[in-house]
Amino acid sequence: MDSNKDSGSVDRKDNVETVESLPVNKHAYNEKPTTGRDRAADFLATQERITVSPEENKRILRKIDLAILPIMLVVYFLQQLDKSSLSYASVFGIIQDANLKGQEYSWLGSIIYIAQLVMQPIIAYFLVKLPTGKFAALMVVCWGITLSCMTAANNFKGLLVTRFFLGTFEASVAPTFVAITQMWWRRSEQTNRNASWYAMNGVTNIIGSLLAYGLGHISSGSLHSYQIIFLFCGLVTVVFSVVVFIYLPDSPMDAKFLNDHDKVVAVERLRDNQMGIVSTQWKWEHVFECLLDIKTWCWFCLITSISIPSGGITTFGPLILTSFGFDKYESMLLNMPFGAVQIIATMGGAAFATWTKKKGPALALLCVPPIVGTVMLLSLEHTVPNRGPLLVGYYLISVYPGISPLIYSWSSQNTAGETKKKCTTAMLFIGQSAGNIIGPHLYTVTDKPRYKRGLTSRYIYFVPGSSSRALTILTTLYLMFLNKQHSKRRVAVGKSAVIVDRSMMNVKERAADLAALGGEEGEEANRAGDHAFDDMTDLKNEDFIFIY
Repeated sequence: MDSNKDSGSVDRKDNVETVESLPVNKHAYNEKPTTGRDRAADFLATQERITVSPEENKRILRKIDLAILPIMLVVYFLQQLDKSSLSYASVFGIIQDANLKGQEYSWLGSIIYIAQLVMQPIIAYFLVKLPTGKFAALMVVCWGITLSCMTAANNFKGLLVTRFFLGTFEASVAPTFVAITQMWWRRSEQTNRNASWYAMNGVTNIIGSLLAYGLGHISSGSLHSYQIIFLFCGLVTVVFSVVVFIYLPDSPMDAKFLNDHDKVVAVERLRDNQMGIVSTQWKWEHVFECLLDIKTWCWFCLITSISIPSGGITTFGPLILTSFGFDKYESMLLNMPFGAVQIIATMGGAAFATWTKKKGPALALLCVPPIVGTVMLLSLEHTVPNRGPLLVGYYLISVYPGISPLIYSWSSQNTAGETKKKCTTAMLFIGQSAGNIIGPHLYTVTDKPRYKRGLTSRYIYFVPGSSSRALTILTTLYLMFLNKQHSKRRVAVGKSAVIVDRSMMNVKERAADLAALGGEEGEEANRAGDHAFDDMTDLKNEDFIFIY
């Protein structure tokens, strides 16, 4: 379908007001960007400068949501399904069949994150240099093949090697999705989109548990139940990689589902983000700024402190359920409400953060249920009469996944400059991987049925007044300080000390703002967007507004 031939495109242009006429040469756009600039800058240089009306914004946003988001949802679902296949296999006898002893099962949970940790700097470089959509498709097919090959692994060494390569290829998924979210959506829209694809963790717990339940009942003379699970999940992933390759565009400028006019609108609507869209030039000065930026380390420590207690639950969740006295099939089914609570917590936390336009309060609230659930699991005897309260405690723990996407959004919405964005995201996932490596080792199969050491660690990290809350407060104060510094810099160069952050406005707020300006964003608003596509970092661009 070639939307360039859409006869309705002329009519839709009536909803876009021309602010400034520039020499237009639609054939002059070169996919190779001018040195040091964002590709969007070269693209817009061949177009008319426009102000996007609320109607146009709503129409383009809907197109983007329908074309990009479903692919992201399915890929993240498959990634989490493939990663969780080990926990499903644990209740179908892989520990016994592979003769896993001591900490070996824990190492199978950790090795995937060791691979992800090692790969993050490489992935950051690839995300700058390579086409985003094609890179994503390649990683999807590679991890699908790896999981399929895991069917042949029948001992600790074989499982360890395949899990390492699985982590190597899966390491790209979340960083790529953070980059895609920055590339396609306004900052006010990003928190809910990040939460949407991350909420597929919960969907995995629901559908994955059903799949494991059904596949576990298949009788085969040559394959164990867990091998059937590995093979099925791997092959489905390989098939879907074809969809990713064909339909996931590399950038708004390359999107086949947008005509020429819609591409301009899709790019121009992101001007207020002050973050750029895509550049293929790796800049070492961005790398050094990332490493020296205080907020980078705040988010690194925050995501690490959250990932340590959550990492063990991913690997040991079904085993904790069996400690309540349920058999392997009941454990699979009872893991489904765990996923439902994850979805509610993830989307609810994102909606609350979007409504308040602040991340701190949402992060603080999401820490409360895991504390209550952990206390219940530690204080109650793991006996059949206590099954009900134990299940409630287990489900309360599942609120914790709502925290991670908020940290992703908080970091990505406060970082600009193509190389710096990718490096900051890499630092974030290095911290998350480190936490997930440590987490499974706080649980061991010999600690059953109470798993006291692992659950105690959860309480320590989530308890009020913990490092997570302290880091949230510190990060908020630092972002407020940076806004004051930028305000002084604007005054020094003759700009207004206070500028309106239109990137955080919702549709109604932008419509009211545009009406107040008489249908045009005004000279000051246009000046504030002058550096939007210059591939400048957040600390260098005085027009960048930090959100907390």
